[in-house]
Amino acid sequence: MSVVEQYARAHIVTDETEEDRGAVPVVLRYDPDDDPLCVRVALPGAAPREWIVDRELLEQGLLSPTGRGEIRVWPCGRVQAVIEFHTAQGVSVVQFETKTLARFLRRARAAAEPVPH
Repeated sequence: MSVVEQYARAHIVTDETEEDRGAVPVVLRYDPDDDPLCVRVALPGAAPREWIVDRELLEQGLLSPTGRGEIRVWPCGRVQAVIEFHTAQGVSVVQFETKTLARFLRRARAAAEPVPH
């Protein structure tokens, strides 16, 4: 099975500031050999962070608000989706274009399917 990696632009909004700093590069990664049920979301910054997100949770969150543990996902209007990451240090809110996440999830689903012989 092959790894799916996609670079995306996202807006990161935190509870610390109302300032919109523009879009930042985010890396979406799916490795079916590492964990076939999850994807990784790598956020930039002074202290880069990588989150492991249940693939099914992400898919459901594109359609309706959902969450599990420290992660919440919901559609925001017709063209955006939000992923909220909770930690003891605070909350990171990341806003994506829905089509970017949907395209990545389609590619991840295809990579997860067994190849017919």
